[in-house]
Amino acid sequence: MDEQALIYDWNEADGGFDWASLGEIQLDDETLRDGLQNPSVVDPSIEDKIRLLHYMDRLGIHTADIGLPGAGPRAVEAVTALAQEIVDSGLSIQANCAARTVVADVEPIAEISQKVGVPIEACTFIGSSPIRQYAEDWTLTKMLRVTEEAVSFAVSEGLPVLMVTEDTTRAHPDTLKELYGTAIRCGARRLCIADTVGHATPEGTRALVRFVIEEIVEPSGEDVGVDWHGHRDRGFGLANAIAAIKAGATRVHGTALGIGERSGNTEMDLLLVNLQLLGIHDADLTVLPAYCELAAEACQIPLVHSYPVVGEDAFRTGTGVHAAAIVKAQAKGDAWLADRIYSSVPASMVGRRQTIEIGPMSGLSNVKYWLGERGYDPEDEGLCARLFQAAKQTDHTLTEGELEALCTTG
Repeated sequence: MDEQALIYDWNEADGGFDWASLGEIQLDDETLRDGLQNPSVVDPSIEDKIRLLHYMDRLGIHTADIGLPGAGPRAVEAVTALAQEIVDSGLSIQANCAARTVVADVEPIAEISQKVGVPIEACTFIGSSPIRQYAEDWTLTKMLRVTEEAVSFAVSEGLPVLMVTEDTTRAHPDTLKELYGTAIRCGARRLCIADTVGHATPEGTRALVRFVIEEIVEPSGEDVGVDWHGHRDRGFGLANAIAAIKAGATRVHGTALGIGERSGNTEMDLLLVNLQLLGIHDADLTVLPAYCELAAEACQIPLVHSYPVVGEDAFRTGTGVHAAAIVKAQAKGDAWLADRIYSSVPASMVGRRQTIEIGPMSGLSNVKYWLGERGYDPEDEGLCARLFQAAKQTDHTLTEGELEALCTTG
């Protein structure tokens, strides 16, 4: 069987984008910084933060924002512990920290880096849009001065620097040229385009990334990487991250389950899945559900049942037509087929499996499959009829307990 012949991929029908032509696309996990700025989350214990850091490492995530130590002693303590964990456990993931473009915010990053003995990238940020400048009574002269001071200090302390312009997607091109240009001249070797309020569309994302690369990075003559940091206020988080990569961004940011300010950030979990399906990320994703479940538990937020890939219902069906197709695929003895007949994401990729339930939309295929999976005789006509009739009379997917009770009722 030619597996590729069984799926006609309209995503590639017009030639599409040549994903194979890309070099390495790095991922930056913002769960432990931007993710925790969501007002509904609970700040996890340091033990849970360390467990999340280990999951990030196992998922092949390259860097993690481990906090904003300029926020105070509690933040310094957490950042120090996480940085120490990277050293003690020999993790591959690298650390970065957020800082306003003020020396006082950069100083604790340098101190922690020197104390622990691990490089920590300073992500210095400043608002860049006209609306922010107006509200803050900032002049461009002042913005350039504090940028120069903060970046120069970080570089003098031996810290790699990512220059972040907040609200980049609503900023004037000339302002971006000045801010980014100053940062590059002072030693910043990464620039971050931030869609701070989730304003951008994929078209706007592509245009902005290309502008930064062609009008700022390339003329500088320096080897400068470009990051994309997106939010989901208009629902474009994941689409914008993909658009940014296609336009030339070399690192994209995300958080577990998309937690973050207001409506949240680009979903790191969905980013990982899509990049793997596109052939540009090859880490073992079987721990992805555990990473998301821990984030939900530690932050005390719900993991919605219908959430893609890691939600309870992602690979679960109670519909007769769907179940019948999965059963027929399994009958052919082909796990690849059964895992894709009603799923664009193979459950096995994230360590899960297709599950068939019994409810009001079910057919006999659901009933027979469920019985066979649990050691009952799927050809027992009386038993099948009893479960099938109960399913048709209920208003919900029957629970294991309800079905087991039906099976043991004479």
